[in-house]
Amino acid sequence: MTAYSFGDYHPMHPSRLDATARLAKDLGLFDLPGVAIEKPEVAEDSALLGVHTRSYVEAVKAISADPTLHIAGCGLEGEETPGFAGVHEAAGRLAGGSRQAAAAIAEGRAQHAVNFGGGMHHAHADHASGFCVYNDCAVGIRYLLEHGFERIAYVDVDAHHGDGTQSIFWDDPRVMTISMHETGASLFPGTGFASETGGAGGAEGTAVNIALPTAAGDAAWLRAFHAVLPPLVRAFQPQIIVSQHGCDSHFRDELTHLQISVDAHREVAGAIADLAAEHCEDRWLATGGGGYNVLDVVPRSWAHLIGVAAGRPVRLQDPTPPSWREHVRERYGVEAPERMGDGADLWWRSWEVGYDPEDELDRAVISTRKEVFPLWGLDPWFD
Repeated sequence: MTAYSFGDYHPMHPSRLDATARLAKDLGLFDLPGVAIEKPEVAEDSALLGVHTRSYVEAVKAISADPTLHIAGCGLEGEETPGFAGVHEAAGRLAGGSRQAAAAIAEGRAQHAVNFGGGMHHAHADHASGFCVYNDCAVGIRYLLEHGFERIAYVDVDAHHGDGTQSIFWDDPRVMTISMHETGASLFPGTGFASETGGAGGAEGTAVNIALPTAAGDAAWLRAFHAVLPPLVRAFQPQIIVSQHGCDSHFRDELTHLQISVDAHREVAGAIADLAAEHCEDRWLATGGGGYNVLDVVPRSWAHLIGVAAGRPVRLQDPTPPSWREHVRERYGVEAPERMGDGADLWWRSWEVGYDPEDELDRAVISTRKEVFPLWGLDPWFD
């Protein structure tokens, strides 16, 4: 999976996947009862063409074979998401991982599945964007739709709006996309406002966007999550939750402005697991996503995700394994964090205690609730 690499200069460096896998292994998460590791295979064209146009897939293949090619409109140009030799296979493997995860759940071989190399939510049907080439989240969702699932909730807590996944399912009332992200007024891709609620003709209310204030911290992040997601999931009654856990919302991530801790990342993973257990017969497919503090934040956040999915959450106060810290020191020449958590205070104010019109976060939340809740028979002020 580390073949998905735009070069050493690029913020999405594959070391984040290596460091995550090594931390999860050294914590013993891969050896837990009931945990199986599958090698992700490159997704077949049929899976990719379920969400991407044929002309786009052919463009990616052509650039994969000859990175000097410039194909207008495909998005694989410039320094943001550049084409490279083997990009089709590398991106296809990430997509294949999410398809395999979906298959494991659909076939009853797993209740929970994690593809931390996935989460490429900016890829659109016909072009690459935001470091994302193939949209593995959409590939996994499409597989589920084709194998008996009729209501799927997609929950995206990356700092950036999940615009690609939203656009692919914009007109599909079977998929509710919920994205909680830094406002597009201050962050790429500049979309994801409360007024974006889904296509006409039955899909109204199936796109949900919580545009957070630019520098929101843990208390605001958790308040927004619990003010919007549980009521909507309860109303939509999905058969499975597919979630994207980009951890670029962290206060040490230099590509965004949110001020979220690893502790809150773990808390939200647990909350999503609880929603899946309550409403989806415990079916949950989780992916990674953004995250550019690659040796401190990303491994810890996604190791916590794996622990939650495996039913053995890692304690925030636990030390990181000495073997992992030595691996990071020897391979990357930096000192790794010594604790699994950031020591954050996770207190947050429940929506039930009231709405404060002077609070920027509360205004963002009520904007979302006013746009979407009535479409589901919910009261934007009280439900």
